[in-house]
Amino acid sequence: MNLTTGLLTRITQTPGQCGGRPCIRGMRIRVTDILEMLAENVSVTEILEDFPDLELADIQACLLFAARRTDFTRLTA
Repeated sequence: MNLTTGLLTRITQTPGQCGGRPCIRGMRIRVTDILEMLAENVSVTEILEDFPDLELADIQACLLFAARRTDFTRLTA
């Protein structure tokens, strides 16, 4: 298992939990919550302090998950 695959296994989607939205390691911490905090300039250190169950790799997984979701194939004519 490479690093990328390992990071993405931290993102889980469980029907009935957080409306089926992507969460971190089965916890009720949504990927969108972490991404919005980062967008609001909350530091990684602050996020980790506020959510002691999170690990740095969880935040990296959120970023990778978002990057993969926005990588669209470009079609040319």
